[in-house]
Amino acid sequence: MDNKDKFYANLRQAGIYTVIPLILAVGPIIGYFIGNFLDKKFHTSPYLMILFILFGFIASGKEVYNLTKRAMQEMDNENKRGN
Repeated sequence: MDNKDKFYANLRQAGIYTVIPLILAVGPIIGYFIGNFLDKKFHTSPYLMILFILFGFIASGKEVYNLTKRAMQEMDNENKRGN
C-alpha cells in the first residue's frame, strides 16, 4: 500500500469518526420533536416525548456501534492488504 492509499484510508477513518458526535446528537433531537408532536396530538405529555428521546438514544447508540464496527473491519482489511 503506497502513501496515497494510506492517506485516503486515514481520511476515510477520520470521516467515519467525526460523524459520531453528530449521530449521537441528532437521534435524541429527532426523538424529542416526534415525541413532542405526538404528545400534543394525543395529550399524553411528557410520556411520548421521553419514550421517543430514549428511542433516539438507542438508535444513535446502535448506529455508532455499527459505524465503529465497520471502521474496525476496514482498518483490519487494510492492515492485511498492507502486509
